[in-house]
Amino acid sequence: MAFASKKDDEGLSAYYNNKTTVIQEARVFNDSPISPRKCRALLTRIVHLLYVGESFSAQEATTLFFGTTKLFQHKDSALRQMVYLTIKELAGTAEDVIMVTSSIMKDMQPNSEVIYRPNSIRALCRIIDPSMAQGFERFFKAAIVDKTPSISSAALVSSYHLFPNAKDVVKRWANEAQEAVNSKSSTSLFGSSASGGYLTAWGGSAGQQTSGYQAVPSTSYITQYHALGLLYLIRQQDRMAITKMIQQLGGGKTGAGTTLKNPMALCMLIRYAAKVLEEDPNVQKQMLDLLDGWLKHKSDMVNLEAARVICEIKNVPTFQLMRAIGVLQLFLSSPKATLRFAATRILAALAVTHPSNVASVNVDLENLIGDANRSVATYAITTLLKTGNEASVDRLMKQISGFMSDISDEFKVIVVDAIRSLCLKFPDKHAAMLSFLSGVLRDEGGYDFKRAVVEAIFEMVKFISACKEQALSHLCEFIEDCEFTKLSVRILHLLGIEGPKAPQPTKYIRFIYNRVVLENATVRAAAVGSLAKFGLNSNDSGLKKSINTLLNRCLDDVDDEVRDRAAMYLRMFKECLLADAYVKEESVFSLDVLESKLVSYVNDPSASATPFDASSIPKISRAQAAADSARPSSLETVGFPSKKEVTPTPQLSAVETQSAFIQQLKEVPELATYGEVLGSSKPAQLTESETEYQVTCVKHIFAEHVVFQFNVSNTIPDTVLEQVAVVMQLSAETSLTEDFIIPLPSLSAATSPGIVYVSFTRDSPEEYASGSFQCVLKFVSKEVDPSTGEPEEDGYEDEYQLEEVELGAGDYIIPTYVTFSSEWDRLRGGASATETFSLSAMESLKAACDSIIEILNMQALGGTEDPASTTVHTLQLAGMVVGAGGSGKALVRCRMTHSKTQGVTLELSVRAEKEGACGLIVSAIGG
Repeated sequence: MAFASKKDDEGLSAYYNNKTTVIQEARVFNDSPISPRKCRALLTRIVHLLYVGESFSAQEATTLFFGTTKLFQHKDSALRQMVYLTIKELAGTAEDVIMVTSSIMKDMQPNSEVIYRPNSIRALCRIIDPSMAQGFERFFKAAIVDKTPSISSAALVSSYHLFPNAKDVVKRWANEAQEAVNSKSSTSLFGSSASGGYLTAWGGSAGQQTSGYQAVPSTSYITQYHALGLLYLIRQQDRMAITKMIQQLGGGKTGAGTTLKNPMALCMLIRYAAKVLEEDPNVQKQMLDLLDGWLKHKSDMVNLEAARVICEIKNVPTFQLMRAIGVLQLFLSSPKATLRFAATRILAALAVTHPSNVASVNVDLENLIGDANRSVATYAITTLLKTGNEASVDRLMKQISGFMSDISDEFKVIVVDAIRSLCLKFPDKHAAMLSFLSGVLRDEGGYDFKRAVVEAIFEMVKFISACKEQALSHLCEFIEDCEFTKLSVRILHLLGIEGPKAPQPTKYIRFIYNRVVLENATVRAAAVGSLAKFGLNSNDSGLKKSINTLLNRCLDDVDDEVRDRAAMYLRMFKECLLADAYVKEESVFSLDVLESKLVSYVNDPSASATPFDASSIPKISRAQAAADSARPSSLETVGFPSKKEVTPTPQLSAVETQSAFIQQLKEVPELATYGEVLGSSKPAQLTESETEYQVTCVKHIFAEHVVFQFNVSNTIPDTVLEQVAVVMQLSAETSLTEDFIIPLPSLSAATSPGIVYVSFTRDSPEEYASGSFQCVLKFVSKEVDPSTGEPEEDGYEDEYQLEEVELGAGDYIIPTYVTFSSEWDRLRGGASATETFSLSAMESLKAACDSIIEILNMQALGGTEDPASTTVHTLQLAGMVVGAGGSGKALVRCRMTHSKTQGVTLELSVRAEKEGACGLIVSAIGG
């Protein structure tokens, strides 16, 4: 007997599932009589093609679609189910699909087969236009409250999908959805694997032909889950209605007697409660009581979800947190691996913020280290690493080594991240942890795992000086056989920075030069840069000569980048100024601002006549650049007040703030003629965080204008604000004239925040206008109709007093990083000023430093923002002063003394590239 090979099977499958073959065989739909078996097989092949990503043209899909609809005339129930599945998948591509509505409507009638109705409802939702939903409202309402769960669930899910495009119609079905939530019916046609439901025939013994199905009792109550989802979607803009719904369905403090019987519905209700608790702290007690009651529910799923939510709540009372931990502790000894896994995962996340509380279950967690399920063991050991003490580190490290080979890369990364944090917590144990990390670095693993190990070693090099040399040696050994180019490049970069500072830098050169000989072009280029830094940063003439020889060999490399780098660094060996500027210089351009200005320069047709001015680009330190690249930076985090804070928002620098707003301001037509924005301030809060209206202000400086950007948030869900504007009134005379206000037409809680712009003209662009503005938020307030979700026609005018806005010297200055001593000497002989001030109100030198930095908005250099002495200190500052004539650097030296009787005495010295900058800075301190 000959057996078909795998290759033959693949060829047969490719032919059998070929799109052209399927379209040709679609004539089987026209056979008379229809063969249900052949048609089901062909429909299965069509759906398979769609699921694997095959696409049909509109003509092909239409032909198949209407060929499929001819099968409605046959009564075979299995065929009818495949027909519905196929037309749902083809409906998005085929044309004129609405013509099949009449056939579907026949199956939706109450007198049709029960098995047809759910499928017909789901198919109707996919083929009708949302504008036609009102015409089928009666059918959907009746189906939602149907006693058969499969029909009710199909109608609820279909309503959920219709809601985004037919909100007004679906909102009228709220009463029916509420009735479905309260329904205690548990009879299911199909049953459920979770509830033990099954199909059975009407009468007859085994082997008899049957024509129908008998409903079998089921306890899934799945309709409640679908109904709750639709009900929340309808009411999501009404926080009070959501809160009331949660309290009604929650079952009180004990969680017993709740209307909801389906565990998934209860889990969804718990998530809604967590969302309400996060948005409205006033209901914290009621929501926590409900969550506490759900900890005692008979369903494990509900217990875990309630415990997880309690563990994630900020500032949760300790006694309620310990109750949740107690419930999780019970699951740690469960015979079910899924429950143990869920409990350990929640505890591992909680250990990051509450290690002392989680430490109470360490005994149970230690019992799970040898768990047969290695995923459970991984979470158990990582939790112990976060909660254990220094004495337990060695024992835990030995236990980890035993199962690292048995777990997937995903869990290896979790373990390595836990060890990474442990290194910083117990630096004295670095030897054991570094030995472990170097060991797993030699094991098999993917990129994510190896990257996590390398990052952990990088952290040890950065923060634990005692292990730096040993860690670098391990990294050198790793790149000898590293298959990931990105990791090799990163390690070579680190060696170039840290290697020249080592006691014996020459021992790293062999490993680096091996990369030049053995690796691909990308790694070779990185190795050349690393080698050059050893020579440029060393005072050893012998070492410099050796590096020079190695770089000369690289001039014959086949790759352009490698040759160019070698030539550039060899030139630096001859010209020290180049080395100082490009290798030893501690400052770099702010890439965000540089990119924004370059894009603006390239897109501006008139700018091509003049060369690009790089002097206006602020600089930052290399350390700050590395820190900034490791965290997100977006316009939303700078410009808009956040309605909720899931994670702490990173504090962005002034240069990031400026670059974030450049593109946004260009998209405002009224500001298009203002030219390039010279500087943007950080957002200033003008309201309390708990108020119903929240406003922040950002000031934008142009060559001849000042634009105030007000970011306004409306936190009241049932109110819409229209004609939103901010009226600004100068409290004193200044050289500013108001141009116009760009108001917001409408602002709701869903569309918050919105932006209002107020523009002023600088009467004298050469002067730095300053002053304070009284601000009032004015708007027309309208209530939202709960039934339609639209604002009512009648409203009332209202206003809201905001904090004053100050326009000062700091708004014309962008912090920049420089090497103070060399730059201070370079500006000698230029514009300068020196004044002495008595700051009697300052209680300390630290307070004086903080105040000066805040007023001037300049970059403190060399750590001088933190005085080492309590009596004498020198603060060094640098910034770019923007103006109509261009930007210019300004440096400030503040010599300060402090005494208990006279406070702080300040000698302020300023050197700047532009004369006006000196007066601006001195007047800011003197004013």
